[in-house]
Amino acid sequence: MLGLELLLVALYGLCLVFILSFSLTQFQLTRLARRAYRQPAALPPPAPTEWPSVTVQLPIYNELYVVERVIDACARLQYPLPLLHLQVLDDSTDETVALAAERVAYHRAQGLRIDHVRRPTREGFKAGALRYGLEKTDGEFIAIFDADFIPEPDFLLRTIPHFQEGRTGVVQTRWGHLNEEYSLLTELQAFGLNAHFYVEQVGRTAGGYFINFNGTGGVWRRTCIEDAGGWQADTLTEDLDLSYRAQLRGWRFKYLPRVVAPAELPAAMDALKSQQFRWTKGAAETARKHLGRVLRSSASIGVKIHATFHLLNSSVFGAILLMAVLSVPLVYVRADLPALRPAFQMASVFLLAFVPLTYYYFTSWQLAAQDRNPTGPGFLLRFLLFLSVMMGLSLHNARAVALGLLGRQSAFIRTPKLGLVRRQGTWQGRRYRTGGLDGLTALEGLLALYFLSGLVAGVYFHDFGLFPFHLMLTLGYGLVFYYSLRHNSQR
Repeated sequence: MLGLELLLVALYGLCLVFILSFSLTQFQLTRLARRAYRQPAALPPPAPTEWPSVTVQLPIYNELYVVERVIDACARLQYPLPLLHLQVLDDSTDETVALAAERVAYHRAQGLRIDHVRRPTREGFKAGALRYGLEKTDGEFIAIFDADFIPEPDFLLRTIPHFQEGRTGVVQTRWGHLNEEYSLLTELQAFGLNAHFYVEQVGRTAGGYFINFNGTGGVWRRTCIEDAGGWQADTLTEDLDLSYRAQLRGWRFKYLPRVVAPAELPAAMDALKSQQFRWTKGAAETARKHLGRVLRSSASIGVKIHATFHLLNSSVFGAILLMAVLSVPLVYVRADLPALRPAFQMASVFLLAFVPLTYYYFTSWQLAAQDRNPTGPGFLLRFLLFLSVMMGLSLHNARAVALGLLGRQSAFIRTPKLGLVRRQGTWQGRRYRTGGLDGLTALEGLLALYFLSGLVAGVYFHDFGLFPFHLMLTLGYGLVFYYSLRHNSQR
């Protein structure tokens, strides 16, 4: 049996090494970001002598609650009117079509060049809609907003001047959160997204590493899209896919953390899970598609290392799940084989992997607090809750990663947008709710009990090395299971 115990420790150690390596790349990005924020703010580039033509694309699919809002917001964009073109790329199958048509007709009567674009089929989902719309416009630059976004009127005036360098292919802005205060679930999502937008994107830009267009809230140079091969629908993250194809072709991306595009966060667990599935599976699909090309490219070793962990970031969920499942029998192994205790000490070192992540998330917390006064729990409690919930989603997300790495195809299930702002509005009884209870939900509940047994075993054997880990796993899976049941009952 000794071989089995050593195998458990070895697998646990491999997972730990992967997570620690990922954490160290985030640590470096945090240092780069902090250094960038200490620099004096650069002056905005001068306005171009001649403004280029811009097309604003709004990919829509059954957005009954927000379609009018996003069309009206984009109609208020400040830009020379003859050079501005709005496309409502509407694949809807419900009353959204009539609502969109009414707003398009209204703004067209006001003198705005705006088209309501309908396709024969929904082939290629969002990527297909963007590709279809691009064929029907002559805009030199393409701004993209998902249906839940409300861009500020000066968005184009603040982004287009950054394209005066000829090889700049994308300008991405920071997402804001319209309904961060709505619930604990939305607060934790904002906490996680802020780390990406306040720290990771800034650090990647400062280090000269590959970054990604975030699917919305940004502007593309048309020739960049075309040179990189256009929008493709063979991954669920068409934005990450095109970002890597463009940067491998030598295009540069700019990130503007001080330009904010506010958007809605999913308020129900089923909506959050569908979004997480799309993001994690799509990232794995993109890694499968491009990681080899990145490693064979002429990019520097630093760029390759960061690109590797960028593309494999969703694989962290698989490592967390495997490490978590192995950690419970490790409690018994440590008790039964005291002679191997030195080898098992590594099982308790998992906390070291979270030290760099603490620095990463604390930095984003500080930066976000400068822009708004945070409410609710302080940093430490929110950080621990966030990590716990992410651990609780590891089964769901690890399955998505496995499907992506194996090349299994999935439909593009967009996240429902329900028009929630601050604490106003409700998602209960509204359309577009996704998913429901399934075997995976039941397994999440069983895993909460499984990790609770690890807590009990640790107390019984007076071995508290893994106690914090099992406590967070029990809490995380318990919360995910609870919210899944509660939100499903409130459909």
